Amino acid sequence: MDECGSRIRRRVSLPKRNRPSLGCIFGAPTAAELEPGDEGKEEEEMVAENRRRKTAGVLPVEPNDSEVDMFGDYDSFTENSFIAQVDDLEQKYMQLPEHRKHATDFATENLCSESIKNKLSITTIGNLTELQTDKHTENQSGYEGVTIEPGADLLYDVPSSQAIYFENLQNSSNDLGDHSMKERDWKSSSHNTVNEEPPHNCIEQPQQNDESSSKVRTSSDMNRRKSIKDHLKNAMTGNAKAQTPIFSRSKQLKDTLVSEEINVAKKTIESSSNDLGPFYSLPSKVRDLYAQFKGIEKLYEWQHSCLTLNSVQERKNLIYSLPTSGGKTLVAEILMLQELLCCRKDVLMILPYVAIVQEKISGLSSFGIELGFFVEEYAGSKGRFPPTKRREKKSLYIATIEKGHSLVNSLIETGRIDSLGLVVVDELHMIGEGSRGATLEMTLAKILYTSKTTQIIGMSATLNNVEDLQKFLQAEYYTSQFRPVELKEYLKINDTIYEVDSKAENGMTFSRLLNYKYSDTLKKMDPDHLVALVTEVIPNYSCLVFCPSKKNCENVAEMICKFLSKEYLKHKEKEKCEVIKNLKNIGNGNLCPVLKRTIPFGVAYHHSGLTSDERKLLEEAYSTGVLCLFTCTSTLAAGVNLPARRVILRAPYVAKEFLKRNQYKQMIGRAGRAGIDTIGESILILQEKDKQQVLELITKPLENCYSHLVQEFTKGIQTLFLSLIGLKIATNLDDIYHFMNGTFFGVQQKVLLKEKSLWEITVESLRYLTEKGLLQKDTIYKSEEEVQYNFHITKLGRASFKGTIDLAYCDILYRDLKKGLEGLVLESLLHLIYLTTPYDLVSQCNPDWMIYFRQFSQLSPAEQNVAAILGVSESFIGKKASGQAIGKKVDKDVVNRLYLSFVLYTLLKETNIWTVSEKFNMPRGYIQNLLTGTASFSSCVLHFCEELEEFWVYRALLVELTKKLTYCVKAELIPLMEVTGVLEGRAKQLYSAGYKSLMHLANANPEVLVRTIDHLSRRQAKQIVSSAKMLLHEKAEALQEEVEELLRLPSDFPGAVASSTDKA
Repeated sequence: MDECGSRIRRRVSLPKRNRPSLGCIFGAPTAAELEPGDEGKEEEEMVAENRRRKTAGVLPVEPNDSEVDMFGDYDSFTENSFIAQVDDLEQKYMQLPEHRKHATDFATENLCSESIKNKLSITTIGNLTELQTDKHTENQSGYEGVTIEPGADLLYDVPSSQAIYFENLQNSSNDLGDHSMKERDWKSSSHNTVNEEPPHNCIEQPQQNDESSSKVRTSSDMNRRKSIKDHLKNAMTGNAKAQTPIFSRSKQLKDTLVSEEINVAKKTIESSSNDLGPFYSLPSKVRDLYAQFKGIEKLYEWQHSCLTLNSVQERKNLIYSLPTSGGKTLVAEILMLQELLCCRKDVLMILPYVAIVQEKISGLSSFGIELGFFVEEYAGSKGRFPPTKRREKKSLYIATIEKGHSLVNSLIETGRIDSLGLVVVDELHMIGEGSRGATLEMTLAKILYTSKTTQIIGMSATLNNVEDLQKFLQAEYYTSQFRPVELKEYLKINDTIYEVDSKAENGMTFSRLLNYKYSDTLKKMDPDHLVALVTEVIPNYSCLVFCPSKKNCENVAEMICKFLSKEYLKHKEKEKCEVIKNLKNIGNGNLCPVLKRTIPFGVAYHHSGLTSDERKLLEEAYSTGVLCLFTCTSTLAAGVNLPARRVILRAPYVAKEFLKRNQYKQMIGRAGRAGIDTIGESILILQEKDKQQVLELITKPLENCYSHLVQEFTKGIQTLFLSLIGLKIATNLDDIYHFMNGTFFGVQQKVLLKEKSLWEITVESLRYLTEKGLLQKDTIYKSEEEVQYNFHITKLGRASFKGTIDLAYCDILYRDLKKGLEGLVLESLLHLIYLTTPYDLVSQCNPDWMIYFRQFSQLSPAEQNVAAILGVSESFIGKKASGQAIGKKVDKDVVNRLYLSFVLYTLLKETNIWTVSEKFNMPRGYIQNLLTGTASFSSCVLHFCEELEEFWVYRALLVELTKKLTYCVKAELIPLMEVTGVLEGRAKQLYSAGYKSLMHLANANPEVLVRTIDHLSRRQAKQIVSSAKMLLHEKAEALQEEVEELLRLPSDFPGAVASSTDKA
């Protein structure tokens, strides 16, 4: 190609006129590039060409040196002829508004374009055929000279910039395909085919072209260079033969139709290439969807910079850090959409909490429906392992840290880890937080070790020792201090407010005195002046008050309402009545007395003591402005996004521990709502005794992240080694040690290891697992001196690893399940519930012995039999209740676990958390957390039993129990609660309104839902419908795949091998 290109010459004289010409657009050569005296010669050549052209419509053109048949007896383009490509280019530029008036000027310039195409396209190289039309002659006067100089081997010289432009243009046009063009063989093409069928009237014409062209086909193999001939043989096998066109009106019409057909194909093919459109390689539809669903019309400057980083373009791993509310999530979402739509790979997004997972699924399901990908939930007991392998559409898995780990394990085990193109981790700093951090570290380390194509993106607002994380993830780092709304930090000591100022000597400067008249009573009740601080912003703006404990949240909410004026009752009075009504509905007539008193003032508390339904309803009311003040614990700062105009920290403590810098930054980060507020304020209330500590808090850097992989022994390093060997990632001591060096712990080993080396810890952990019966060691003698120790996983080890059971409890679980087989009581669910009650919650349980005895005495004989099998007698509980001395020793953990089982058993029978809460004198939030934890553990026990043949009886039983524990509602509501974001209260409303199945919800009209269902916003209605559609599509796709699998001929079918041998 380059050899041919070096022999090209092109001569152009620019016309003398004011309007823009195509020469400008196509980057034509300047006058300096033209040879002197060429203009006269070109005019003579044009006259000669015009004479030839007049006869072109009547007689077939005879071949000569300049008009040879390029392809001889090879097939030509037939439908996709040269003229079609010329018209294609012409139409492309006629669409530009500034050139539409001068469409006739394009015909002449298209000849130049055609010659460039002949150079750049592998299907159009050779001696040039003159393709000149009457239209060209008519419009030629518009230019002083654009000519093709005839010659046997004549090609054209173009500027390199122009050649690159046309090469890019040609690359896109080369991708065009058309299913209706039956005579063209597309198997030789490496590009995608077109899925969109052209109109029927476009199909007939090319076939007629082929018939007419066969009459005028000529051959000139003698004049063709051998190298070009060979190239054409390889590139154009099966293509239709070239024709010397007969120029007529009908011919032009035919070519116009084909050109239109190709334009349709071009639009389709653009949607299947890696660069799909103008919005960061995504179609403009994505930008429109963000404007429609989220009201985002323009990206911040930092977001644009981050998305266009070289490291992002080159698919390198990336960590980026910005203050809370800076817009980090949008960047991650755009990168995920690029992976799903452009790269056609699955994506995993890891989020810290179930509530955030559900919020994200509700928000992205609409995008999935519109853009054609699945959004799948992996949280609690939800998620399929391994995930369903999709035929065409790709999946976005949104998971908690624990479920994300299980998902990655299943993909590695099935050899599908490379199908995961991108992993996004939100709140990356959590890698340094306890057992959950260890699990996140294991997940990322396995991805880095097993897949070289999976990109990892981590984001956080509170990162300090980024260098360690960069080294671990082999990642680039991007940071910015951008906040869409300015944040001002204040400290309050007594009645004086100081502004945090890093330039000041002691870190703060005087701002103002509180100007609020306090009565003596109010001073006693509110020594911290909270009423004064909140009334400066509510009810017109929102406010968050962070409190050290749950009880303090409720007390502060009530105290503030006692001193608010009656005017606050009138603000959105009707909407507040609706909130109270809905809270009663979801509580089956029950309502928390504190909320009953505070909601009329627009105030509520928010902590883990609320049920999921209550929390969701209150969050919706706060987001819509019905509630203007939340008193909350620190968990809200890391949970769902509920920003406020002002954030007040009641004290620099979380429970009894002094506030950490990371926690402080997360809390104050909620101040300032983009698009609503122009400023955000945070006020930290402190006593004089805490002043020095607080000044250090506001000035010191963020805390470092440290690996907990070894610190969390059974949930960390031991679980990691078991899975490495179970997944065959590393099976000998050297490989396991090598893997450990690549972990976050491996990066930080010099800091974290004081007494033992990493090698010693590795050997010690493997020995422990072997002694516990989870691994077996094989000794391989490579030579007389060299010995290698290989490990393989035992059945118990595999069951523990597959069920993600904490290794501290795996042998206890095995023993309990084994003992259960001896006398499993199936007359009620109590025995099964006991076997699936989480071990780690037992130690936190302190039974009320009177309630315990009362519940025990109400058991049926079959249920009392369960207690007898477990070794817990009624007399023992009676003695504990009456305070008598106990002679016989009973396992405390078994007794406590049975008590929790009673709570769960009662809840499954009554399905009303309020009733159970009163019966057992437990917070309703605690009971719901117990239920959620048990559902998740039940799912783990199910996977554990699936790996052990002796526990076959538990499999079917636990599938049903897990479902009951997950939803804990009447059977008819379960189909509705499968939809993300639909909890029990909402499910009851929908069922009462006639929406009784998933199909009903998927086909519902959001506007009708808003009118029918109380306190349902338009945004929520759209999200529910989108989530239902997504779930319905997933189920339909799974059924289609099952049908195809059933109808597909098995690969090991006996006759298949024989028939393939016969064909060969």
